[in-house]
Amino acid sequence: MTLFWRSLALTIAISVLNGCTVNPVTGKQQFSLVSAQQEVAIGAKQYGSGQQSQGGLYYIDPGVQAYVSEVGQKLARVSDRPQLPYEFVVLNNSVPNAWALPGGKIAINRGLLTLLEDESELAAVLSHEIVHAAARHGASQMTRGMLAGIGLQVLSTATNNNAVGGLAAQLGTSAWMARYGRSAELESDTYGMEYMVRAGYDPHGAVMLQKKFVELSKKRQQGSMSTLFASHPPSQERVSANQTKAATYPGSGLINRKEFLRKVSRIKKDLPAYQAQDKAMKALRGKNPRKALDLLDESIRIQPGEGQFWELRGHAWKMLGKQNKAIQAFSTAIKKNPDYFSHYLARGVEYFEQDKLSTAQRDLEKSRRLLPTPVSSLYLGDIAAAKDDKQSALSYYRAAAGAKGQVGEEARAKLAALEIGTLPGQSVAAKLSL
Repeated sequence: MTLFWRSLALTIAISVLNGCTVNPVTGKQQFSLVSAQQEVAIGAKQYGSGQQSQGGLYYIDPGVQAYVSEVGQKLARVSDRPQLPYEFVVLNNSVPNAWALPGGKIAINRGLLTLLEDESELAAVLSHEIVHAAARHGASQMTRGMLAGIGLQVLSTATNNNAVGGLAAQLGTSAWMARYGRSAELESDTYGMEYMVRAGYDPHGAVMLQKKFVELSKKRQQGSMSTLFASHPPSQERVSANQTKAATYPGSGLINRKEFLRKVSRIKKDLPAYQAQDKAMKALRGKNPRKALDLLDESIRIQPGEGQFWELRGHAWKMLGKQNKAIQAFSTAIKKNPDYFSHYLARGVEYFEQDKLSTAQRDLEKSRRLLPTPVSSLYLGDIAAAKDDKQSALSYYRAAAGAKGQVGEEARAKLAALEIGTLPGQSVAAKLSL
């Protein structure tokens, strides 16, 4: 044990010496176990799945994507890390939120654009997220996760507890998803305003943005808003800090209200359609598919090109036992947006339940290529098992077995049963502990 602890101390000491870096934004010394190259690679790898899991790209008006990217790149060029491969996208998500992955991969939701009133407010959102990337806040989060992982690995080794070791392995790579701390948020507010001024924008847009978030937090504390307020906790403190910072800049800058409203006019005009969709989802959760269909009729009347409306319509028909109408609705959703995983998943599950396994397999594989999910893996495992393709079934069940809830439980049970038949002589307990 003494040798172990000496080795651990040496490892940590080497890590500390190699991990001392300078924050590119603040100029302060900081500790990081993640290199700049690793940062960029992690962000690039997670960007696509992050988009899919948050609603996919907003596609109704492609001009909005181009506009947001233009504003974002204008701000990125004056940041403290202009060399990062910045990307900016608009997601088809009603929650008023935005996020940044390590390496400059940034997204803003359609729902946030509906709340903004001018380009300076949009610049405030994007510059805030740019600072998260430029100041390496994601790398800091991952470093904290990795250090926690070292502690868990120590505990795992000392207690011979494999479950603890497994948790340690997960922490480092997922830590960027955790919310940033108070200091990181204030830092992004402060330097985000600096970037706004460098790019010619009125920094008071950042004040108005935080005021909007504070008001929103007072009105909607539950449901989808919890995601926003967990990652970007609003406070009067942040409003006051932004007001003080804005007062230090002489004169005013670009607001560009007219141009902003013109660029996002389609999103704002379609807002009632998405509000009706939210009510339809609530109706489905309440087992009232007829009401959901009536609400979705209104959504589709306003914006017939939105695939999400058609997919939800398919779920309503399915709840009513109208399988063929469900398939038609899911197929229409795919035609409207062939690049979103959820539409293929919904149709694939319906085909599976109709015992059309080959057709279901094609849809489920397409869904899984866009975004691997435990649900698609579970169904593909069932199809593989039905076709006596045990190796593929094992692979799919293993992919789904780590999920929480009913899907994970079912996958673990099927995995265990299949392994008993495939790998005789090993106990189920032994296999589940691996």
